[in-house]
Amino acid sequence: MAILEFTNVSKDYITEGQSVPALHEVTLNVEAGQFVALVGRSGCGKSTLLNLAGAMDFPTSGQVRVGGAVTSTLDDAGLTRLRRTKVGFIFQSFQLLNTLSVVENVELPLLLAGVGGAAEKALECLRLAGMEGYARRMPYQLSGGQMQRVGIARALVHEPVVLLADEPTGNLDTVTGDGILELLRGIAAGGGTAVVMATHSLEAAALTDRTVRLRDGRIAADSGH
Repeated sequence: MAILEFTNVSKDYITEGQSVPALHEVTLNVEAGQFVALVGRSGCGKSTLLNLAGAMDFPTSGQVRVGGAVTSTLDDAGLTRLRRTKVGFIFQSFQLLNTLSVVENVELPLLLAGVGGAAEKALECLRLAGMEGYARRMPYQLSGGQMQRVGIARALVHEPVVLLADEPTGNLDTVTGDGILELLRGIAAGGGTAVVMATHSLEAAALTDRTVRLRDGRIAADSGH
């Protein structure tokens, strides 16, 4: 079943009064359990596609569906609910709050959403990410790879249907990055979550199920491994 659907999606930005195309008539379906890499040069549209998939931005034309919901038709409350329940984000820069412990960082999305049992669910996700033993540490006490694992646990805590990763290994060494990729692969293999990762690394893309190559805002190739 398609968890993420792009249908003839175009996105234009206005820069100094001029319309600048970022995506052009992109059609793309991602199913639950797939681990998909978005590859291409800087400016090819990878980040735009992720922003549209996460309902952080909206198409100029065409339609984006996430978990069956058309993002451009939702009101503010509906968008907030979609982002908090169906979408998880993993960032290159980790974006952990240094004033909170590891477990507090992970449980924060559930606390903001008013969900009960936040601490228990946070510990469960830390266990999945191999970070349960670091729950009481502060982010500044962790390595880059450990911080990224905490970021992944935080993204998973509300059981999203799609996990969006923007260069998740970009700030990590090769061995640590490979460990993160294996973790993401395992999450997708669980079957309930689709993982979509933007990356400049062809080596990282080779570890996914499918590579979508973007060029000048268009899909130039779409292949499974």
